[in-house]
Amino acid sequence: MKKILITFAAATIMVSACHTGYQVASVERQRILVDARYDVHPDKKAVGFLAPYKQMVDSVMGPVVGRSSHYMTAQRPEGDLSNLLADILVWAGESYGEQPVFGVYNMGGVRAALPKGEVTYGDVLDVAPFENKIAFATLSGADVLQLFREIARVGGEGLSHSVRLVISRKGELLDATINGEPIDPAKDYRITTIDYLLGGTDNMTAFKKCRNINSPQNAENNSRFVIMNYFREQTRLGREVDAKIEGRVTVKD
Repeated sequence: MKKILITFAAATIMVSACHTGYQVASVERQRILVDARYDVHPDKKAVGFLAPYKQMVDSVMGPVVGRSSHYMTAQRPEGDLSNLLADILVWAGESYGEQPVFGVYNMGGVRAALPKGEVTYGDVLDVAPFENKIAFATLSGADVLQLFREIARVGGEGLSHSVRLVISRKGELLDATINGEPIDPAKDYRITTIDYLLGGTDNMTAFKKCRNINSPQNAENNSRFVIMNYFREQTRLGREVDAKIEGRVTVKD
């Protein structure tokens, strides 16, 4: 009986605590930018503790893979970085014996901006941190149109240079061309993307209809290594990596 009374008393206290009559009147938040200002007065003990680890991390993340002409970001309906990444997938086709007519790089897979100037391994890893592999596949024109409708619905994804979409503010596909030509529903199109999307993820279910898939799963086929290869190739040619917004996705009222 004593045990029952104690249990009842505890439950009563818990219930009463949940009904105190207080209500949340407001919520305030503050964004704290963590930048170089905190390095002005470093904690010497902490710096000493981290030194051996920093040296190891810097040796991996620090090597420069190329140069960027300007600061780049991925944005909807179109961004210079998202354009660049889709173009890089198309560029890589030759190394795989492929000739894709267009590429798609999902916005959700772009996790950082690209700095201006020297671009390191670490910078590319920040942009593409996942284990996604480059993939080539075939879609019918009807499925390509479905894909573009799905891309229009979310307001845009990373699309390569050959693609031009006109979408409405409501997310409707108004017009679509590849290399300046209307899409033939009965024609097959060879495309490139990352293997993560082949399962129809990120609201692009048309990818589930892909055929004749070529997506080597070795580590060197990871998207970040493909990106780094592109930077190194541009460096070999004496070029900075550049990309711009050029009307690949246009929003019409």
